[in-house]
Amino acid sequence: MEVNATNARTQFAEVNGKKIAYRSIGQGYPMILCQRFRGMLDDWDPLFLDELAKHYQVIIFNYTGHASSEGTPHTNIKSFAGDVIDLAAYLKFDKIIMGGWSFGGWVAQIVTTEFPELVSQTILIGTRPPGKVSHDMEEIFKATAYKPVNDFDDEIILFFEPISELSRKTAKESHDRIAQRTIDKDTLVALDQLQHYGKGGVDYVQDPYKALEKLTNTTIPILVISGDHEICFPPENWFELNRKLPTTQVVVIPRAGHGPQHQFPEMIATYIHAFIINNIKYGTAH
Repeated sequence: MEVNATNARTQFAEVNGKKIAYRSIGQGYPMILCQRFRGMLDDWDPLFLDELAKHYQVIIFNYTGHASSEGTPHTNIKSFAGDVIDLAAYLKFDKIIMGGWSFGGWVAQIVTTEFPELVSQTILIGTRPPGKVSHDMEEIFKATAYKPVNDFDDEIILFFEPISELSRKTAKESHDRIAQRTIDKDTLVALDQLQHYGKGGVDYVQDPYKALEKLTNTTIPILVISGDHEICFPPENWFELNRKLPTTQVVVIPRAGHGPQHQFPEMIATYIHAFIINNIKYGTAH
């Protein structure tokens, strides 16, 4: 049976006193993807992962102490990034494509700026730059994201564009694809674990690592993908850094929200692959 995002088994990396749950699909150059706030292994759209896995070995994982991963949860964003470093070492990866969605985009940026020798390219989806920003998330996102349990209507608000008929339709399609998994169902992120995201977020905004400054000097190619109605991390925060980030490209998807890779999984995977191979072609990749 061919291994894909729906049937890939959960594995565990026991390293540095923690047990990191992860899944691997595809073959080729390794790509590690960091999950969103409250996200777990089962919250990636499997079609998006399968499209990426046509070209890469795609690794998804749970942060230490969250969902099916074990260990002491983190209290700063660099420790979250440490999970990527430990997982890459466990899998014997010398170089990776670093990816992240939402909160995972914060983690990906810290990996990129603190451990640049590991990263060849960075892919950021629905996220924001380090430090303070001018454009905050909408109140409806805060009210919805912290509900004890999110239903399908909440998913439309959180990750799609409610005013768009197409976006609502693709929300149902993505929801149904995610529901196809029947084996190794992951453990939900517990409510008492949410405080650790908060602590990581405070650290990221304070930016003691000078990550934003490092992004202005990096040679690592960075792709930012955002919806035009990004209710969590508006793309305007990236626009304000125009001409300050020498390697960053920003793609904005119309009539899309916080999860454009769930709304247009094939298209977003194609953009990512094109970005990677063209950076290699033109010699701009590390």
